Amino acid sequence: MDLFDKCKDFKTVDILIEKGIYPYFHALETKQGPEVVMEGINEIMLGSNNYLGLTSHPEVIEAGREALMEYGSGCSGSRFLNGTTKLHLALEKELAEFLHKEDCVTYSTGFQTNLGVISAIVGRNDYIIGDKENHASIYDGCKLSYTKGLLRYKHSDMEDLERQLSSLPLDSGKLIVTDGVFSMGGDICKLPDIVRLAKKYNARVMVDDAHGFGVIGEGGRGTASYFGLEDEVDIIMGTFSKSLASIGGYVVASKEVCNYLKHNSRPYIFCASITPASVQTARKALEIIKREPERPKRLMALADYARKKFREKGIDIRDSEAPIIPINTYDNETTFIACKKLFENGVYVNPVVSPAVPVGESIIRTSYMATLTEEQIDRASDIIAKVMGELNLLKK
Repeated sequence: MDLFDKCKDFKTVDILIEKGIYPYFHALETKQGPEVVMEGINEIMLGSNNYLGLTSHPEVIEAGREALMEYGSGCSGSRFLNGTTKLHLALEKELAEFLHKEDCVTYSTGFQTNLGVISAIVGRNDYIIGDKENHASIYDGCKLSYTKGLLRYKHSDMEDLERQLSSLPLDSGKLIVTDGVFSMGGDICKLPDIVRLAKKYNARVMVDDAHGFGVIGEGGRGTASYFGLEDEVDIIMGTFSKSLASIGGYVVASKEVCNYLKHNSRPYIFCASITPASVQTARKALEIIKREPERPKRLMALADYARKKFREKGIDIRDSEAPIIPINTYDNETTFIACKKLFENGVYVNPVVSPAVPVGESIIRTSYMATLTEEQIDRASDIIAKVMGELNLLKK
């Protein structure tokens, strides 16, 4: 059997293209914003993680431009060697202070942050206990670690989490890792219960706050802040590609943990550092978040407004708490058809199908930004209701 036979046999994309319902790689022709142009069509953007709407903020753009002119397009090396600038150090200090932790380490992407942190912290005699709906980067970080065992508990099921913890030696190293805000469902983890069980069973807690930072908590400080548990969560990671309007990732923790990561985390040591322009855009976005704490509040209010509109129109949505609202479409092909119709009618959304979700549980993932208006949500909800009605997906 030839190595590339699997590539020749991969026909899923060809089938979807032939049916005219392939939903991926639509090309943007404008900046990310509440409305964009994609392939010549004006779209209300309900498929971006640009939660605070800062990717097109003039101050953010200017900060990146200035850094590009002063430092050039890249550092041409890892942070460990020639890839550290005073900008990187300033951003880490500012993030640690904002998130009320001792220290911060930044990575080139959010995905690499989870790979780098989990694979370095968890050793051969340690265990990982994770929520079944954790992000793919968490799972890949677990695979790269030398963990003695990965135990998965049913989504947000604290009884199952305790059952898993109680099966492990009390004196063993244990890391409970969870999304703060779950990226597909938009629900928030049960952090108070997780912290309580961690104390009971001698475990540490890591929260992936990619979709929580800038969204929930005091001034957008995330899930631990939302529950008043900043001192109880050992490791918090996040990404710059959402509320911080850039590219990169970070982890905040104690000085000891951060120092260990800097000298043992392979994705940190062997990957080129974040470009100076990306660092400065993230710094400027953080500055705006600090001075405009109303942005996260506006974001949450708009998400609540959208949920209300959807329910009024009979759109079959799942319960969620964050600016992520899943719409039930159930099977893969129906999801692709719905996304195509929505795109043609001027609403951009994201399909989520098996195997990313269980068979029969496909959804359209809609996400929101603070710069949307109620009028845009009204128009989008009208279009969504029309398309869902055509596909017999409205609630009776």
